[in-house]
Amino acid sequence: EFKLRQVTFHHKGDYLAAVCPDANTRGVVIHHLGKRQSQCPFKKTKGQVQQVAFHPTEPRFFVATQKFVRIYDLVKQELVKRLQPGVRYISSLDVHPGGENVLLGSYDRKVVWFDTELSSQPYRTMRHHKEAVRAVAYHRRLPLFATYSDDLALNIFHGMVYSDLLQNPLIVPVKRIRQGHMRA
Repeated sequence: EFKLRQVTFHHKGDYLAAVCPDANTRGVVIHHLGKRQSQCPFKKTKGQVQQVAFHPTEPRFFVATQKFVRIYDLVKQELVKRLQPGVRYISSLDVHPGGENVLLGSYDRKVVWFDTELSSQPYRTMRHHKEAVRAVAYHRRLPLFATYSDDLALNIFHGMVYSDLLQNPLIVPVKRIRQGHMRA
């Protein structure tokens, strides 16, 4: 038996991806709900898979292992880009609704923002938490994102992405909510 770590839907709702990090070749399974078919897209994964995400507008698939994020083209079935966050251990991943920006959380207290059109290196590394970052999430409509950590703090940021590719994203801390949830 394998423990299920994550389940995520494609934005159109016809595909579902599941992550079982201990399952080696079956660590990532993509289910096509309309056809009732499942496939394991990777014969071998380099590192234990932590999280996956679908690109919101293109047929691309993001796979976060412990140290790297790989972006695959689902049509051509090939690796497009490998992001190098420079963190010890990736804990969480989210893709901006526009698709070009990726947010990572790590167990070494860092939040990393990537502009995938710009570089495979981080655009910005933020250190606003005292303990491991467990979750990161972009707001689907507003220019906001949030990070949650083991220090029981939820940080909310204004993260404006401009349609002009020559202008860098604007990242501004908005609010820090402490002691939001009790530890179990």
